[in-house]
Amino acid sequence: MKIFVKAKPSAREENVEKLDETHFVVAVTEPPVKGLANAAIAKALARYFSVSSVSVRLVSGFSSRQKIFEIRESI
Repeated sequence: MKIFVKAKPSAREENVEKLDETHFVVAVTEPPVKGLANAAIAKALARYFSVSSVSVRLVSGFSSRQKIFEIRESI
């Protein structure tokens, strides 16, 4: 499934907020430097959906706050 994420890097605490079935706001404490925030968002989404971190892939928005992630179900 593909989800749309609004990223909030350098936040005070990590949080995943569901807006509707496919839209989320994800706050992470890591800064948006060298992909650190993207990796942290992927890990937060993996925990939220209870899948392994390799099941979460950034599809679009590598340097944007608006991102598209693909979540694959664990086998």
